[in-house]
Amino acid sequence: MKFRFLGTGTSSGVPMIGCDCYVCKSQDPRDKRFRTAGMLENGNTRIVFDTGPDFRQQILQSGIKELHAVVFTHSHKDHIAGMDDIRAFNFFMKKDMNIYGTRTTLDRVKIEFSYIFEAADYPGVPRVQIHEIDESPFSIGEIDLTPIPVMHKDMEVYGFRSGNFAYVTDANYISPESMDKLKGLDVLVLNALRWQKHYSHFTVDEAIEIIEELKPQKAFLTHISHQLATHEKLLEYLPEGIEPAYDGLEVEVF
Repeated sequence: MKFRFLGTGTSSGVPMIGCDCYVCKSQDPRDKRFRTAGMLENGNTRIVFDTGPDFRQQILQSGIKELHAVVFTHSHKDHIAGMDDIRAFNFFMKKDMNIYGTRTTLDRVKIEFSYIFEAADYPGVPRVQIHEIDESPFSIGEIDLTPIPVMHKDMEVYGFRSGNFAYVTDANYISPESMDKLKGLDVLVLNALRWQKHYSHFTVDEAIEIIEELKPQKAFLTHISHQLATHEKLLEYLPEGIEPAYDGLEVEVF
């Protein structure tokens, strides 16, 4: 099983319009971040977590030819805004796209992309098959997923575990019950927005504390804002076994 980071940034990511900070001016390609998204692949099944505003560019850069499902972590705009661009997969794969999310998330998707769900059969709109999920485990082809609820301030967001890999973005609190579901991992992906305290995201040090409690074999930080250090400086700061992710990074997971 393989995971690819399609994006590791935020809506205040790199490059930030009008920003002249040392991160935004960095020439290191690892500091150029699309909005957070990821692709999980196992055998002949390929899924993506979230379709943010950069989804089209992410897909073009990754060279993905087939996609079997979109799994939404939550309904914020920076995680759903690019869903219209699944229409290319409708065309080339000759089938509807399966999209998965909680009822709350799917209700928001139906509002944001109402033209997709209207009764009139208008040629060219994205074709989707809706799948409502809760905390119950489910499977998409050869990929088994266990939803893990975490809190994004007052909003419940889903992380996902597949085997000994887990992906958690947009969180600032993980309950003891959800922490239990994240134990025994080979690879953990966790959000770390910035150095300073934030009302809805983990800071770098808070993410480190979570990781040190869970003790995965390897951890990667994502949802990184331009307010953090460069990739190279973060590598110097982070403990062994924890790294900042970067767009295009591929990780073998089991």
